[in-house]
Amino acid sequence: MEACKGYTQDGTVDLRGRPVLASKTGKWKACAFLIGYEALERMAFNGIASNLVNYLTTQLHQDTVSSVRDVNNWSGAVWITPILGAYIADSYVGRFWTFTVSSLIYVMGMVLLTTVVSLKSLRPSCTNGVCNKASSSEISFFYLSLYTIAIGAGGTKPNISTFGADQFDDFNPHEKELKVSFFNWWMFSTFLGALVATLGLVYIQDNLGWGLGYGIPTAGLLLSLFIFYIGIPIYRHKVRKTKSPARDLIRVPIAAFKNRKLQLPNNPSELYEFELQHHTSSGKRQVHHTTIFRFLDKAAIKDDSLDASRPPCTVTQVEGAKLILGMILIWLVTLIPSTIWAQINTLFVKQGTTLNRSLSPNFRIPAASLGSFVTLSMLIFVPMYDRYFVPFMRRRTGNSRGITMLQRLGIGFFIQVIATGVAFAVEVRRMHVIRVNHIVGPKQIVPMSIFWLLPQYVLLGIADVFNAIGLLEFFYDQSPENMQSLGTTFFTSGIGVGNFLNSFLVTMVDKITGRDGGKSWIGNNLNDCHLDYYYVFLLLISIINLGAFLWASSKYVYKKEITEAKEGCLQMEGRVLDISPLGLQV
Repeated sequence: MEACKGYTQDGTVDLRGRPVLASKTGKWKACAFLIGYEALERMAFNGIASNLVNYLTTQLHQDTVSSVRDVNNWSGAVWITPILGAYIADSYVGRFWTFTVSSLIYVMGMVLLTTVVSLKSLRPSCTNGVCNKASSSEISFFYLSLYTIAIGAGGTKPNISTFGADQFDDFNPHEKELKVSFFNWWMFSTFLGALVATLGLVYIQDNLGWGLGYGIPTAGLLLSLFIFYIGIPIYRHKVRKTKSPARDLIRVPIAAFKNRKLQLPNNPSELYEFELQHHTSSGKRQVHHTTIFRFLDKAAIKDDSLDASRPPCTVTQVEGAKLILGMILIWLVTLIPSTIWAQINTLFVKQGTTLNRSLSPNFRIPAASLGSFVTLSMLIFVPMYDRYFVPFMRRRTGNSRGITMLQRLGIGFFIQVIATGVAFAVEVRRMHVIRVNHIVGPKQIVPMSIFWLLPQYVLLGIADVFNAIGLLEFFYDQSPENMQSLGTTFFTSGIGVGNFLNSFLVTMVDKITGRDGGKSWIGNNLNDCHLDYYYVFLLLISIINLGAFLWASSKYVYKKEITEAKEGCLQMEGRVLDISPLGLQV
């Protein structure tokens, strides 16, 4: 066996397709290059996203609702396009080459954006303080660069994190244990890049110029690619074992529908499945039968009357389709939390611009820089979670992760509900100060420190230690073996749809509440609107969504895979199912 010769046991290869030595490749020494890339790429992305709403309102002179909508639509596109990038990687060229081509498109978009914001001819002109609206050509060039970045991100986001997870051999107990920490430290690197963006780049953009503020992250992105390519000799690459893994997702429900009139056998072992040796010899894993979504089991019925040239689906294929259905159920209840997260770079920033931001007569905090406290709280709590919380809970639960992935999500969503309640309370306080001081002008500063917003930022950062990392790990871990890039897009697409949903809500709330001369909840003048009503609306739907999540998680059944141990006996990989005090499955 290759494992006896020192090769990896999961069949990973180098870039030329040759088996790789476990001692000289992969693990943390390979991930160090990937994490270096991720930190710099996140600095570039957050350098744009965290202050984009201010650029649109101050440089392109858009109104508040339009700028919030456009930021959400772009962010949504950035997080939705990974569906295509993951499909191409899983079905055609693999993660490495999809990432390589997409990263070049990403850099091209960044260079174009830096050029657009640097050239005066591509920005609206101002005369004596009166600024013209952006022309159609100026808007077109700006959004062309933004959406070029979105296309590039589509191929990098779903593949770089899964490529990092591929550096650990699941068949090696030591490496599998190391992998438990991978997603925590992966997200730590993203938080580090975001911190540099919200503390440094935002200040440069507001005070030294947008060209320099975007030029620095562009240079950082080029450096990140250089770091990534240094690690090529020690990277491990997963071999594609199925030409089109997504095809099973279509084949299974069609076959189940065709067999809908057939009777399911009482014993699941009578369903069609290859021998375990067939899976192990081909480097694939057999998935154990589960009782959830039993209607799909009809796709694996063995029946002599069926066309012999087209055998039924295997239990493993059916279970793959079941996993996707289960993940869709969980995905649906992540959309509202993603909508709440979208406030950080939109309404929270605009809210901050109305408050007192002066630390001294000559220094004012950029409103978008308060987002750095989201990142700081993440940077503090991720090591605490990984080094103290996980070992502490591991001793009590016996779970290698300390708590289950769904329990982790539940805790994160609950903290996010508290954060939304705090945001509502702070906005009620801001409206009270406005009334007491008779403030009506859109540019009047409310005599209330911007640090009143600090608790909601910190709480969202703590929540994200649980739900953002938990979601990335959950969707990677629970995806069918040959669809882990596509599975990770459940994480990215949830954020994307959440941004689109926030864009829709902001637009509709503004139209409904502002019609017939009424006072809009979200107007251009945040000193004369009802943002508090919008926040209490978000709080209510967050509470309802938390209940929906508890129900969905109680129905979810974790993936259980069957492998062959070295002694020749069978070994089950998966979690024992029972119900925890939170109502979430262990």
